[in-house]
Amino acid sequence: MEQFKTLCDLQELIKEYELILMRPTPQLSHPTLYRRRDAARDDLIIKGVRVKDWFLSEDHKWVKPHDQMGLSFSSTYKNLKSVYKLKERHNASRAINIYWVLEKADIPAGFKFMEDIMKPGHYFLTVTETMLLSTLVTKLKLLSKRMTVIRDGSKVL
Repeated sequence: MEQFKTLCDLQELIKEYELILMRPTPQLSHPTLYRRRDAARDDLIIKGVRVKDWFLSEDHKWVKPHDQMGLSFSSTYKNLKSVYKLKERHNASRAINIYWVLEKADIPAGFKFMEDIMKPGHYFLTVTETMLLSTLVTKLKLLSKRMTVIRDGSKVL
């Protein structure tokens, strides 16, 4: 048995097999869905989905495929650390947990991780087929159950 002291240690082991994708989330928040109070005031949240993250139809009932829109994940320590600091600044009194999943893990059908063309180390969990918003929410809940958590990520960062 081997003990890992940092995410970098874990990443070194995993990179031989697949990409590890991480998402910092305030404690008591859902790893893939938003509560209205967790989002900035200008963000529109529908059924836990932040509208600006996804390519939605005008009536907000359908989610359309887009390779540069989706839920944000970090694949590198550098990207994770900058996102973590941003979350920490906006949630000063709450611990920030780090949820992670492997790229080739059993993600629900209709999803794919796509690298951000503008920012190395940043990935989007995108949809690959048009689906109802309610279907997206169901699949995001399913994905969240498959994610592993590191409680209070400041201990490892």
